[in-house]
Amino acid sequence: MGNFKDTQLKALAKKKIGRHHDGDGLYFVVPKSVRKNEDGSGKVEAPGKPYWMLRFTYNKKRHEMTLGRYPDLSAAEARLEAALKKRQVREGQNPIALKKRAEEEEIKTVNDLFKDWHEENKSRLKHWKIPERVYKKDISPHIGALNVDQVTARDIRRVIKTINDSGRPTISNDALLYCKQLFNHGIKIDVLGANPASAFQVTDAGGIEKSRDRALTLEEVRLAFKTFRENQHIFTRDNYLACALLVLLGVRKSELCEARWNEFDLDKAVWELPKERSKSGVGLTIPLPDLALEMFTELKTRSAGSEYVLPSRRQAKRPHMGPDTLNRAIGKMFGYEPGKNTNPPNLMGDMEYFRVHDLRRTCRTLLASIGVPGHVAERCLNHKLKGVEGIYDRHDYFGERKQALSDLSKHLESILI
Repeated sequence: MGNFKDTQLKALAKKKIGRHHDGDGLYFVVPKSVRKNEDGSGKVEAPGKPYWMLRFTYNKKRHEMTLGRYPDLSAAEARLEAALKKRQVREGQNPIALKKRAEEEEIKTVNDLFKDWHEENKSRLKHWKIPERVYKKDISPHIGALNVDQVTARDIRRVIKTINDSGRPTISNDALLYCKQLFNHGIKIDVLGANPASAFQVTDAGGIEKSRDRALTLEEVRLAFKTFRENQHIFTRDNYLACALLVLLGVRKSELCEARWNEFDLDKAVWELPKERSKSGVGLTIPLPDLALEMFTELKTRSAGSEYVLPSRRQAKRPHMGPDTLNRAIGKMFGYEPGKNTNPPNLMGDMEYFRVHDLRRTCRTLLASIGVPGHVAERCLNHKLKGVEGIYDRHDYFGERKQALSDLSKHLESILI
């Protein structure tokens, strides 16, 4: 029998912070909790939520492990649990290792497996939200609730086929890659014997991707933005200004869509892009030419007090413009709207289709066309300089970039206004 009666435990839980030995390595622990005084005048130490802890020696080393909280685990149950752990020690087993293994065996469903795999992604991937987004949107709805050992190759085929049928071959390739990595993780932690995605190749998903080289000509820029302006009931003013700024500044879509007003000094006409939001991992002071400054000033009014430059205009999980908003808007102008039974009319005529990232490439191309030196244009896009030049040349080219973006702004002013 242990030392403490139930009445004693209740009294200890209320008043006695510390470890209280119940016998044979079992302790009743009352942790310290810091709380505010009732009158709000300061903080005071008070007993926290008590729990049971076992101390034991394994392989000539002292170990401690938590058995459970009190009163969820009663004194009798804690003593029985302690006796079982001590028996494991006598049989040459480490109770802590056995507990960890049991926790790993709690991975039953694909969603459980993803949660475990994704914890590693957060520590090793800079852009860990990308696989999370693809999984939650396009993989989990099909197989997330299945037990990991129930997923078959046919399930994987259904996932990638559904994405392909929605007109997103690149995402289909990404989903296949993540499925392979996810189930390989399951094999690694010994909750799965085979990978149901292993036999599939890129050709089974979205196909071999060709590097895009689409850049709009000046005349295409003129026609595209004229069409956008003429159809503001479809292509909203926020979308228009965002696309125009991508052409003017050459920033990445996410850098603009997720921008906060505290990054801007409109009086000094600069945008301090933080390194945490830059794909290159390098922060950049972006000079704002007059036309861009006018657009940001308008967006400041349109944002109606939001901390974001482009706040979400409808109820959504994210407070800013979503990653797919602009591509969906452009696609609709070309007569393509995924998920609809009938597509809208094509308002862009016979112009070759373009995506949001092509606007950044257009900016780079236009900078070259007006005579901006290559190294300055590359820094405008926050690209790292290559080779020896990149190693030794740490100059930010702020003055040169300011002149280049100003010249581009004047070049496009009559087109974008």
